[in-house]
Amino acid sequence: MQPEFWNDKRAPGVASELNLTAYKSVVEVFERSCKKFADRPAFSNMGVTLTYAELERHSAAFAAYLQKHTDLKPGDRIAVQMPNILQYPIAVFGAMRAGLVVVNTNPLYTAREMRHQFTDAGVRALVYVNMFGHLVQEVLPDTEIEYLIEARMGDLQPGLKGPLINAAVKHVKKMVRPYHLPQAVSFKAALKQGRGHALKPVKVGLEDIAVLQYTGGTTGVAKGAMLTHGNLVANMLQVEACLQQVDDDGKPLMNAGREIIIAPLPLYHIYAFTMNCMCMMVNGNLNVLITNPRDIPGFINELKKWRFTSILGLNTLFVALMEHPEFKTLDFSSLKLTNSGGTALVKAVAERWEGVTGCSVGEGYGLTETSPVASSNPRGALGRMGTVGLPVPGTAFKVIDDAGNELPLGERGELCIKGPQVMKGYWQRPEATAEVLDADGWLKTGDIAVIDTDGYVSIVDRKKDLIIVSGFNVYPNEIEDVVMAHPKVASCAAIGVPDERSGEAVKLFVVPREHGLTVDELKHYCKENFTGYKVPKQIVLKEALPMSPVGKILRRELRDIA
Repeated sequence: MQPEFWNDKRAPGVASELNLTAYKSVVEVFERSCKKFADRPAFSNMGVTLTYAELERHSAAFAAYLQKHTDLKPGDRIAVQMPNILQYPIAVFGAMRAGLVVVNTNPLYTAREMRHQFTDAGVRALVYVNMFGHLVQEVLPDTEIEYLIEARMGDLQPGLKGPLINAAVKHVKKMVRPYHLPQAVSFKAALKQGRGHALKPVKVGLEDIAVLQYTGGTTGVAKGAMLTHGNLVANMLQVEACLQQVDDDGKPLMNAGREIIIAPLPLYHIYAFTMNCMCMMVNGNLNVLITNPRDIPGFINELKKWRFTSILGLNTLFVALMEHPEFKTLDFSSLKLTNSGGTALVKAVAERWEGVTGCSVGEGYGLTETSPVASSNPRGALGRMGTVGLPVPGTAFKVIDDAGNELPLGERGELCIKGPQVMKGYWQRPEATAEVLDADGWLKTGDIAVIDTDGYVSIVDRKKDLIIVSGFNVYPNEIEDVVMAHPKVASCAAIGVPDERSGEAVKLFVVPREHGLTVDELKHYCKENFTGYKVPKQIVLKEALPMSPVGKILRRELRDIA
């Protein structure tokens, strides 16, 4: 029997050892970087750029406001529900400096989804953009939220530009529906009030929870993965080690304080949260935040302004960009790093991207539960298309059979991961935690993989029924539970089907309880209850669904039919 597979093969320049005690917390990483790279740009969005010194001052003011004007205590949960705007990193790092636990929340969530996450996490404070105020008003009575901090798109714009942007968002684009939240404090007012007080340092350690990142795990309802300061610091150091690799010309992939990173993926998603909010900060690089990456013409106009050196994306986004005729006219001479994550990278898309930009796409693998980066493909000749590369430093991979026995290299089995970036567990769900984390710290991923003799990992199947749409996890149980609440539905089943744009899409099979139920009626119902990426792209009405002898719907048979 092959012994445990530890990562003993590395690309040139990738460190084999990590100093996991180099920092005591994410807060220490942040404060050191802000001091070291004070004059360097940190984040840019909508024509405004914050230096690391400005980011430090704003986040200190936000933290001081929380300390002086609320009774929030270290360990309390604060939800941040914003798209990629400058207020996001200010709020997140400010909350952490006040000792709070950040609950990342998708701004596109429906009221039902918000209500579940806020109540499950016991959220006491919420930072949100006014475009979602009507939903906040709807769910507020059902939550424990006591403090509301309301941001507006133009908050950090100079002079009259801010009020003009806010007016355009509300009155021209009609993006702000009526609501009434008189208790909410404006983001600008919170910063102003906080500047009048000194930030009182809070002692947080590597074992303390930094973030509750919601996921369905490998199955079931959305659960909060408890990511500690130690988890996030470890993943920062692991990614940094991979980025120190040299390219084919012997030049390092990343140079401290000199890189311009395009950040179109939402920061509330774990991949962008760690890569753009955390990892790029360690080396003092600039993140250009793209607020609405679906606006491809606007996205490309923003790209024209920068000699960008890196872009983090996923298959869906790469396809959308390359389909726009102006994309190929951009200056790619400085681009040296394109990373894909969140969903499988299609080989043809990767090859086309390299043909257009001259930059190859590196694919890795990770989960919310691994903070998220667990493996990464080496650059240049050592990279292997079709694999997710090698485990990052300090990380062990193995595959097991259904009985939990470790399998030899080259055999298919469930992938298990062990490393300092593996979560502490699921928030207040010890049974769900025990299902995926064993006593020795091995995390069962629910993915079927093969590890070859050189250590490269290939994901070949999925053990669970998880659907991945444009990098977002969709759980059939959630879709089915909500659809079953429709009075005209007798039974239903959701599966994932291949989609050339989003990787997978949701397909829903429904058995009506009575005649007269239409596909259009179901689509409307789903749009009211689900975030866009969860809404079934295909809905099929059937007389019956395949069942096991004990009455369990057989999703695998439906996948075979599809």
